[in-house]
Amino acid sequence: MKKLINDPRNYVPEMLEGLVSAYPSLVLGGESGRCISRSTPARSGKVGIATGGGSGHLPLFTGYVGDGLLDACAIGNVFEGPSVQSCVDAIRAADHGAGVLCLFGNYGGDRMNFEMAAEMVELDEIVTETVLGADDVASAPPEEAEKRRGVAGIVLLYKVAGAAAEEGRSLADVAEVTRKAAAQTRSIGVALSPCRVPTASKPNFELGDSEMEMGMGIHGEPGIWRAPVASADEVADDMLDRLLAELQPPPGSRLVALVNGLGATPLEELFILYRRVAARLAERDMQIIAPLVGNYVTSMEMAGASLSLMVLDEELERLIRAPACCPFWQVSP
Repeated sequence: MKKLINDPRNYVPEMLEGLVSAYPSLVLGGESGRCISRSTPARSGKVGIATGGGSGHLPLFTGYVGDGLLDACAIGNVFEGPSVQSCVDAIRAADHGAGVLCLFGNYGGDRMNFEMAAEMVELDEIVTETVLGADDVASAPPEEAEKRRGVAGIVLLYKVAGAAAEEGRSLADVAEVTRKAAAQTRSIGVALSPCRVPTASKPNFELGDSEMEMGMGIHGEPGIWRAPVASADEVADDMLDRLLAELQPPPGSRLVALVNGLGATPLEELFILYRRVAARLAERDMQIIAPLVGNYVTSMEMAGASLSLMVLDEELERLIRAPACCPFWQVSP
């Protein structure tokens, strides 16, 4: 696997330097030097939204800092959670006097460091709430849903939380509607090839040239089965059926569908998957609202895709449609 890098140890700082240079709406700072925030802070009195996670997933996490979305992000090394200090920096940068919602994926290191950071910022009289993204149905059965990983569905939670905060809601209200959105969101992915962390000498897992793995995690965590590569329609059907079996949306439901590329899959192939998902949902009298197709949560140069669904009610649909702007995603009024 060839990479356009310099010293692998400088991969993250050089990436962050380039990111903020390309997008002046973002600024890099904090005591850790690993906090991305808005260069023009949000208005005083707005609930802040802070997140964090490892590098290697752009546009996640840092790419969603912007109006109507995130206020700040703590960023770690590739596939490593952010440090406690970077989490503290992100919470402080996101605080505008009304408290901060910490919204991040359900990973042990991230949880531990954000919990410690939330305790530390209490000394600054910053009030926090936490909501976890835990949408990956392949990572644990429904009866153990609290163990599930957060994957691409968290992008939809960013949108809901950011819009609710822009409406001027309280911290408790923003957390409540984000939890409702999380309860209505599920994801699953399929991997066609591995990726390689810049400091590693070999890929993070092995997958045969004719194999695919359903349910692979975005760090290379094992999936639920391996099989010969199937057609796009068969893959879309499998992913969709697994999500619908859990969400159980009734006929007439309105949903967000996110067909996400993991880094190396052409957009053309993502649209082939989307056309099948849209047709299958239409057969069930379900309507996709604001479809999303593209690279929203990647895993370095891993080939593959994921599907996320969020079942909407009137409130969630309004928040999903609300204006937002960040370097990698814009929602117009």
